[in-house]
Amino acid sequence: MIAGFGTLTGAVPDGRSAGSGLAADQAREVFASYPSGVAALCAQTAQGPVGFVVTSFTAGVSYDPPMVAFSAQNSSRTWQALRGARRIGVSVLGDAQQKACRQLASRTGDRFANLPHHVTGSGAVLLEDSPLRMDCQVLSETPAGDHQVVLLQVHGAQVQEHLSPMVYRSRSFHHIIAAG
Repeated sequence: MIAGFGTLTGAVPDGRSAGSGLAADQAREVFASYPSGVAALCAQTAQGPVGFVVTSFTAGVSYDPPMVAFSAQNSSRTWQALRGARRIGVSVLGDAQQKACRQLASRTGDRFANLPHHVTGSGAVLLEDSPLRMDCQVLSETPAGDHQVVLLQVHGAQVQEHLSPMVYRSRSFHHIIAAG
């Protein structure tokens, strides 16, 4: 027990468990309180550009060779469409790209309508005005509960230092403010 917090696992009202006494809906709520960046993962397919957003993106998994990772829900139809792409573009979204984030997260409509992007020669789709853009290739997928942890090798990158990344926490967007 941690002082002031009571028992961390607590009672699960409906009896479901995610292995630790924390139900999936409780875990979703707890994990939402953790601030994270938002990345758009997009590729050109035979059906046109396909993409979605993740808050599970991790940079710097390896430096040599350069690798990044994210997790995709097993039930994601978008990940099913992307996983076989030759290359996947990773665009870390900027704090001015809230509309793009909502559009790419939508389950209806054309996710790329009026969304400034370009397709690389390798088929990666990169969003304009993103602080960090990378051309990546899927290396592996590892099962992790109701998700897959996906490891990507980075083949190229562009950083735009003058743009600030978006931060997502407790289901809302936030801005980074320099301390001091």
